[in-house]
Amino acid sequence: MTVSAPPPAILWFRDDLRLADHAALHAAATAGGPILPVFILDDAAAGRWANGGATRWWLHHSLTALGADLGRLGAPLVLRWGDSVDILTALVRETGAREVFTGGTANPWSRALDRTVASALEAEGVRLHRMRTTSLFAPDSIRTQAGGAYGVYTPFSRACLATGGPRDPIPAPTSLTGGVAVASDDLASWGLLPKTPDWAGGLRAHWTPGEAGALSRARAFIDENMDGYAARRDMPGCTGTSMLSPHLRFGEISAPTLWHMAYAGPGGAGREKFIKEVLWREFAINLLWHNPDLPETPLRPEFARMPWRQDAAGLTAWQRGRTGVPIVDAGMRQLWQTGWMHNRVRMIVASFLVKHLLIPWQDGAAWFWDTLVDADLANNAASWQWVAGCGADAAPYFRIFNPVLQGLKFDPDGAYVRRFVPELARVPDRFIQAPWEMAETDLARCGVVLGRHYPRPIVDLAHGRERALAAYAALKQSAE
Repeated sequence: MTVSAPPPAILWFRDDLRLADHAALHAAATAGGPILPVFILDDAAAGRWANGGATRWWLHHSLTALGADLGRLGAPLVLRWGDSVDILTALVRETGAREVFTGGTANPWSRALDRTVASALEAEGVRLHRMRTTSLFAPDSIRTQAGGAYGVYTPFSRACLATGGPRDPIPAPTSLTGGVAVASDDLASWGLLPKTPDWAGGLRAHWTPGEAGALSRARAFIDENMDGYAARRDMPGCTGTSMLSPHLRFGEISAPTLWHMAYAGPGGAGREKFIKEVLWREFAINLLWHNPDLPETPLRPEFARMPWRQDAAGLTAWQRGRTGVPIVDAGMRQLWQTGWMHNRVRMIVASFLVKHLLIPWQDGAAWFWDTLVDADLANNAASWQWVAGCGADAAPYFRIFNPVLQGLKFDPDGAYVRRFVPELARVPDRFIQAPWEMAETDLARCGVVLGRHYPRPIVDLAHGRERALAAYAALKQSAE
């Protein structure tokens, strides 16, 4: 008697490009048949939230790493560009697959796509299994005692900690059953890498995309920097942060894996602070889940009346790191060169844009979306709204960072500024954060003439602050 072979299971990779602690991969591997791993680049479904330039660069290299890892386990990765519904339906018909396993995100376009795909597959007699692969907890599972969604970070984080933490990670498989012959796109044909000019040199120098790179960076951080994390995390001139955000963004390491690695490492204030940062990411995911318009619409509706300024020249100067305010320019140049920016500096540059320049936070979020290798819809939107004062937990909403004082406090010796604004390298520490306060003759001896070698500030900081406070006062009055 001939025994028919079991049908294959399709494993649809999304923002979870890894093998370890992958619930959808584990479920597909235990379904009893061969696995067909697939990644679909569906820019049309993502719409305006399709990957930006920096994340496309990362995606290319992450898919290269994932493809190699899957190939070694016996189940080659299939790449397809186009409509997810059409591609998955065609693959089901071609292979006879009866089940599709996938992860998912809180992104509204991804959730809408899940519903459409599930309906199309159901018409084919195929079930879509959607599993959690990108967050610590199911996005809708952390609720207030009254059953509502949290809008403030601190009680949300306490509720997360009260669960005892996420489940233990699932080990990576040691082998997979593949053997499903299906045509795949050539990754190079997708054109994810820059052509001319090649702006990715700094990215290549700083990053190793892929699961192995993620695990290596996580181990190094926990072993070498976790102990001093609480003290050094706000100092951009030193190595004090984990720099794991792009690896989490692409799911090359799972949040539960990172959580359990942290608790297996050094304890103390460093670990406590790091876990709080992981939980801020989780908070942002929950905010987006409950507020699908978060990337574009202020959580506080009165901010729709905020008197923002249209300032194309100011926006361009900010984007290029030519504002004349050293800590702001250093951050924006770090972003341009490496695809990443220190978190403390992100808050400083964002505050400068939306408060000193009164430029809409959506313009800043759009620039970050295109230039950050860790551009994440939930975290990007939640963080920009927090700085603008219109988001969750933004108290006081009218807080305005003084970039000079922030620079003096967190980059007191100017190491960060000198690294990314080398034209100020010879300026003394006392004036490195505000070179316009130095006598012109003394500044010239340092090789700097303002307006020639380095810009004068594009806004008087005191004037910008007063203008922002006036705008917030007018906004408050209009809401009363």
